[in-house]
Amino acid sequence: MPRAIWKGAISFGLVHIPVSLVSATSSQGVDFDWLDKRSMDPVGYKRINKTTGKEVTKDNIVKGVAFEKGRYVVLSEEEIRSAHPKSTQTIEIIAFVASDQIPLQNIDTPYFLAPDKRGGKVYALLRETLRKTRKVALANVVLHTKQHLAALMPLDSALVLVMLRWPAEVRSLDELELGSDVTKPSLAKGELDMAKRLVDDMSADWQPDDYRDSFQEKIMALVAKKAKAGKIEDVETSKDSEERKSADVIDLTELLKRSLAGKPTKKPAAKKSTKAS
Repeated sequence: MPRAIWKGAISFGLVHIPVSLVSATSSQGVDFDWLDKRSMDPVGYKRINKTTGKEVTKDNIVKGVAFEKGRYVVLSEEEIRSAHPKSTQTIEIIAFVASDQIPLQNIDTPYFLAPDKRGGKVYALLRETLRKTRKVALANVVLHTKQHLAALMPLDSALVLVMLRWPAEVRSLDELELGSDVTKPSLAKGELDMAKRLVDDMSADWQPDDYRDSFQEKIMALVAKKAKAGKIEDVETSKDSEERKSADVIDLTELLKRSLAGKPTKKPAAKKSTKAS
C-alpha cells in the first residue's frame, strides 16, 4: 500500500473509525528541475524586490494581503497562525447528503481511506450504510493546517475521501452569459438522431490503459536512451519525513446505542465552515 500521508479517525455521533489517508492519484507529468550547467548544482528561486530588482533576505520579508489596489494589510506570523484551524486528526462528519446533490465543479482531489488498527468492521459498516442509503458524508478535515470541505463516499470495497472546493471558489454558470441559442436551442429531430447515431458508433467501454500521455512517454524514452549512453549528471537531493498520529477504535455497538440515544428530535443543520487563509 502507498505511504499514508495522514492518520486520524472518521467521527460521527460518538463513533470513531481509525483510518489512514492515501493519495488516490499520482503525478505522472515530466518534472524538469533547474540545474547550473557549469556545476550541475540545483538552481533555486531568489526572493527579489520587484521594484529595485535586488535580492531580499528572509528576515526582511513580511506577509501582506491586498486591501485595495496598491495598498496592503501586513499580518504577523502569529496573527496568521492564530487563524489556522486546529488540527484534530479527525474527519468530522457534519451531514449526510444524496450523492447527486454535489455539483461536478465542486469536486477536487480524491484520496483513498484505509482502515487503521482495529477499525475494519466499523469501516465496513459505514461503507455499506452509505451504499445502501445512497448517501455521501459531508465532512470537515484539516490537513497541514488547511481546512477542507470533503465528501466521504463508498468505492467498491473501500471508502474514498474527495476534497471539495469551497462554494465561494466555484463560479456561477451565469458568468458564461450563454445565449438563448444554447439554453433554448431549436434542434430538429433529424439532427438529434444523427448526433445520437454518431455517439453510438463511437461508444466504447472505459479502458484506462488505452490512454497515455504521449509527451511523457517520448521524454522518458529520450531520458532512458541518454542514460544508457552514460549521459547522466550527479545532483545531490535530500528528503524530509514526518511522523503522523493515529487514533484508537472504541466499541462500536455501545457507541451506536449511545449516539442514537442522544440523537436530537430535530435534524441538525450542517455546520457552516469558513475558508482558512
